[in-house]
Amino acid sequence: MSSKERPTLGGTRIKTRKRNIAAPLDPAAFADAVVQIYLDNAGDLELIPKSIESSDLNFSRYGDTFFEVVFTGGRTQPGTTKPDEGERHPYSIIDCEPKREIILPSVIYIQKILRRRPFLIKNLENVMRRFLQSLELFEENERKKLAIFTALAFSQKLSGLPPETVFQPLLKDNLVAKGLVLSFMTDFFKEYLVDNSLDDLISILKRGKVEDNLLDFFPSAKRSAECFSEHFTKEGLIPLVEYNEKKTFEVKLKEMKSALTTQIAEEADITEVIETVKQKVKDAKLPDIEVVRVLWDVLMDAVQWSGKNQQQNANSALRQVKTWAELLNTFCTNGKLELELIYKVQMQCYEDAKLMKLFPEIVRSLYDQDVLAEDTILHWFRKGTNPKGRQTFVKALEPFVNWLEEAEEEE
Repeated sequence: MSSKERPTLGGTRIKTRKRNIAAPLDPAAFADAVVQIYLDNAGDLELIPKSIESSDLNFSRYGDTFFEVVFTGGRTQPGTTKPDEGERHPYSIIDCEPKREIILPSVIYIQKILRRRPFLIKNLENVMRRFLQSLELFEENERKKLAIFTALAFSQKLSGLPPETVFQPLLKDNLVAKGLVLSFMTDFFKEYLVDNSLDDLISILKRGKVEDNLLDFFPSAKRSAECFSEHFTKEGLIPLVEYNEKKTFEVKLKEMKSALTTQIAEEADITEVIETVKQKVKDAKLPDIEVVRVLWDVLMDAVQWSGKNQQQNANSALRQVKTWAELLNTFCTNGKLELELIYKVQMQCYEDAKLMKLFPEIVRSLYDQDVLAEDTILHWFRKGTNPKGRQTFVKALEPFVNWLEEAEEEE
């Protein structure tokens, strides 16, 4: 072998590294191909998924474009809901009638697509978010179809579509101010509750982080409990009205309890505390019976209970009753409210073992401070309806009742 010749390995091919060649971005061609599948199958949502499955369309790259075609029949212009150039089909969600039985097949169709291509859920979110943020660009009839689709999508548990994807984009000031959000949510509520319970709806709203802010769907001028009740009562959504009233009531009750807890912890003047309660009751229109319940809970929560020392517990409870008797007296204004207070004492002593033996002493103290009338105590003793611990407490209170009856006879 000549010294100038280079050695070679017989039968060996030298491999060269291939470069990754990116396919050109062409959403228009992709959209036209999907539209053609719709047209070839005459909008048959049973046949279209099969044609899509057998195609070599690049869904991973053009997922958003695919859902534009599903919703609107073709591509939309970037940043709008307006049709773009290219082929279109007449079988879209926007083009159909605003009826659940017409739109439901589209929801099931999308579910089939997402099961085969779960990565497309993000593209569905993107397109829905964009459309909902642009509600003013749709006609009223089209907005209704979107609301029905959304309700059915949640009802059918459409591949884990997150509620926040739907509800958060709606809370744009201009959409709310025009009443578009309230109209959309009303259609959504009505449609969703056809197949689902109110608890299911509340669960969806919680996950969407709007459960505590339902009034945010109303224009600012109508953002009140009265407007909420009036609107949804008119729309036939009585369970939702009742739920919101209960929710509002609980919030106001919690606010009063928090304010009282702070004042009592700071040992505020009793007249100041009474005025606070009166103002809260007036503002929130709280029922008297709930006020009595809250007062007792707050007063007892402020007591520093000892673990096992019964005498210390008794002294602490009785001291609290004596200190705040005027507060209790102000709001226990009749026999019914006094009886409710006894029931609160009964329940607390029944549920807390360390307080079990304190029941007669607390009742006696409330009597001594003129919070409980003799007739109320005797009524509870003879006809009380709460069975929890009643037999034990009646026996424990018997000596005091005997004393009351003897005193009454002497008079």
